[in-house]
Amino acid sequence: MTILQDLESRLATALESVVGEPTRGPVTPAADLRFGDYQSNAAMVLAKQRKTNPRALAQEIIDKIDLSGLATAEIAGPGFLNFRILPEAFASRATAMLNDEKLGVPNIGAGKTVVVDFSSPNVAKPMHIGHIRSTIIGDSLGRVARFLGFNVIADNHIGDWGTQFGMILYGWKNLLNHDALEVDPIAELVRVYREVNAATKDNPELREECKNELVRLQTGDPENTEIWLRCIDLSKLGLQKIYDRLDVHFDYWLGESFYNDRLGSLVEEFLEKDLARVSNGAVCVFSGGTKKLEEDPFQVHREEGWVDNPSIIRKADGGFLYATTDLATIEYRIDTWKADHVWYVVGVPQQLHFRQLFDAAERWGKSCDFQHVAFGSILGEDRKMLRTRSGENVGLIEVLEEAVERAAAAIAEKNPDLGAEEAAEIAETVGIGAVKFAELSQNRLTDYVFSWERMLALQGDTAPYLQYSNVRIRSIFRKLEQPFDAANASIVLTEDQEIHLARLLVRFGEVVPTVLDDFRPNLLANYLLELARAFHSFFEACPVLKAEGVTRASRLALCDLAAKTLGKGLDLLGIKVPERM
Repeated sequence: MTILQDLESRLATALESVVGEPTRGPVTPAADLRFGDYQSNAAMVLAKQRKTNPRALAQEIIDKIDLSGLATAEIAGPGFLNFRILPEAFASRATAMLNDEKLGVPNIGAGKTVVVDFSSPNVAKPMHIGHIRSTIIGDSLGRVARFLGFNVIADNHIGDWGTQFGMILYGWKNLLNHDALEVDPIAELVRVYREVNAATKDNPELREECKNELVRLQTGDPENTEIWLRCIDLSKLGLQKIYDRLDVHFDYWLGESFYNDRLGSLVEEFLEKDLARVSNGAVCVFSGGTKKLEEDPFQVHREEGWVDNPSIIRKADGGFLYATTDLATIEYRIDTWKADHVWYVVGVPQQLHFRQLFDAAERWGKSCDFQHVAFGSILGEDRKMLRTRSGENVGLIEVLEEAVERAAAAIAEKNPDLGAEEAAEIAETVGIGAVKFAELSQNRLTDYVFSWERMLALQGDTAPYLQYSNVRIRSIFRKLEQPFDAANASIVLTEDQEIHLARLLVRFGEVVPTVLDDFRPNLLANYLLELARAFHSFFEACPVLKAEGVTRASRLALCDLAAKTLGKGLDLLGIKVPERM
């Protein structure tokens, strides 16, 4: 039980005693430590309901609440309850964390299955900077959910089907350079696709031939099927190299093609159940008529008033769309994986698609906790969409390479005595970590400016600063003559900086669950920055190795716990920590 949970429980007992029935009141961390560690407006809320004086009611609550061994309480302003945690309570919780692999994080997800749908690049196309946000946010949310006890299924729903394959098939047969394919398969497939795509613009006969190649694939032609499967395998190999560098892992790669056999029967079922109807030859899902017009994703307001805004699940020519495949995907995830939650980490522009998708799925009877985890755009220094000089999306692999190169230059300047192999390993860890933290420290819904200098700085709100903090803590233990036994240590707090460090350490178990409240890894990122700053203040004010006896052992235990907490927090963000920097 975290301190916050303990306070909430004790407050609930006091409220029940005062009110005469089970009553819970909110407790939140105080925004300003001058007013205590936690506060509650429970007295003010109840007083309004009961039409009584809030300060008087707050005094009744304080008279009833048992805070022994945990905190003191006082009334502030019109009736706020402010709680100040006792140093010995912080010390006790921090000591318990030393032997807790979960570091005080509760197991709130036990027995629940979460499917996280993220990254999802297209086959035979390079990943670009737009994939950074989905890949990194999705991976972090999966890590946090897993640490909270959820059964997490990470699914890379790759785009491995569609009209682009007609062009790729034609290009494979007529333009492919097999030597280039061996060296860099995705680059060669992209070259082939672009050449054919450009040529079709002024060549209707070529367009028709590409369409015929696609039809042959769709009807099971052995040659085209073999080429298509080869394209997928080659693309997966190229993608896997990037995922390995990012330390991102998937349980499944169930792409669009996996659901092809389900689409026809799905559309027929929607027609039979009156969930869809034919309109101008196409099968469309319309409004269910149960929601307010302004909340209905199948209604849109135009000059003439509210009009239908249907979702097409089968085109007039018999072709299927993303909506059809996504409905089949939901059916599989709920029926086969028994998903309780499905999270789609996809950009803001797809908002309407997911609103319609979730609405249609629920009317279909495929119900669970659906969430569209939307995110904004990455901007250049000019605050415009980040693109290359030629106007194309910046390649993800180029971003990673650049980050590692810049990290290597900074490391060589600060620590020229490192061996080449070790320097390369550190540069990889620091460079990749910097890219990830730059993403995860932002509110996911905001657009943010991509800045190399800020991203790789050793000072400020960056991954290198946090990595350096962890390295600095661990270097303390390399100076000891014999290993420190944290398992049998006990933490005693006397100095303000010790108390503040412990205060933040024991909040780790409170912060991690909040990440999933609104899918905000930036809350964890901000907490880690605050924790690192608290450690540096503690280390400057409180001698560790020069201390003696109980004080030395306690401070070493605080250092050990700070290293473990920083390390685990960074791990939940998908960021590794080097041994040296």
